[in-house]
Amino acid sequence: MTILANCEGRVGMDAARQALLAGRPGLDVAEAGIREVESDVNVKSVGRGGGPNLLGEVVCDAAIMDGRTLKAGSVGSLRQFLHAVSVARQVMERLPHVMLVGDGAHRFAGEIGAEKAEMLTDEQRQKHEQWLREHVPADVLAGWPNVPLAEWTWVSGKDYASGGTTTFLIRDAEGNITAGTSTSGWARSYPGRLGDSPIIGAGLYADNRYGACACTHTGEMTIRAGTSRAVVSYMKAGASVREACLEAMRDLASLEGGQLGPVVIHAIDRGGEPCVLTTHELGFPSSYFLWREGAQDVAHEQAEVARSLPPQGGTGDMR
Repeated sequence: MTILANCEGRVGMDAARQALLAGRPGLDVAEAGIREVESDVNVKSVGRGGGPNLLGEVVCDAAIMDGRTLKAGSVGSLRQFLHAVSVARQVMERLPHVMLVGDGAHRFAGEIGAEKAEMLTDEQRQKHEQWLREHVPADVLAGWPNVPLAEWTWVSGKDYASGGTTTFLIRDAEGNITAGTSTSGWARSYPGRLGDSPIIGAGLYADNRYGACACTHTGEMTIRAGTSRAVVSYMKAGASVREACLEAMRDLASLEGGQLGPVVIHAIDRGGEPCVLTTHELGFPSSYFLWREGAQDVAHEQAEVARSLPPQGGTGDMR
């Protein structure tokens, strides 16, 4: 049994471990861990307490995938509901669809009785208002948000921390593999922006036969490269989990233009062997949490930097 979560997943590790030790399937384990992260206002990039888009709205994305059946569910731009991951799971279990976004996701969450919440905290409201005052001229701000917004996404992109996701990869007692993600995404993004977290094959992918992968940070890049599916495909072709992650890093290094930045790849192979690689030094420790069957405690480890890749920004520029 294995639980691999990124640094934001710390607050969910205990709930996930308890669910796994109780014999719960991987889908339950991933959901239990992610729900804890979504509820914690001290995590500034997931669920309640996350940063809003340019309209001042907190919108959340989440996805979950069952590596046994390859079934998946996801939601994008979900407003006013606390547990996007649970709504994503119900999309998988109740609908013939894989993804719901925006008004449709909101409607479905209401239909299933998902927990509603005020997602924008006072702290994030004040931070958003301060950002607007510091970056938007007074004459433009007077008409906000009924002004053209596109140029301000480039402004927010320059100080974008490129984080904003929690990931959980699970190998349960039956050997089944699950991947789950949840995020409040890029603060002050253009309304309607989706990152990689709800995109099956980009932000996450799971297949019992080979392993699973989930990504954090610059989602625009992993969408373009199909990173999570690529990692699993490289393992299918015979690569070890580390070799697969390195090959996916080379794919990312080939991207030119657009929003470029760091990416952290989290992966496990079909036996639960983990690998966490980051494309670049992030300016702060990039860590993850790992629990494996037989361990007394959760391990807190540092991600390996793929130093053979070009430096950040070396393959393109912001525009």
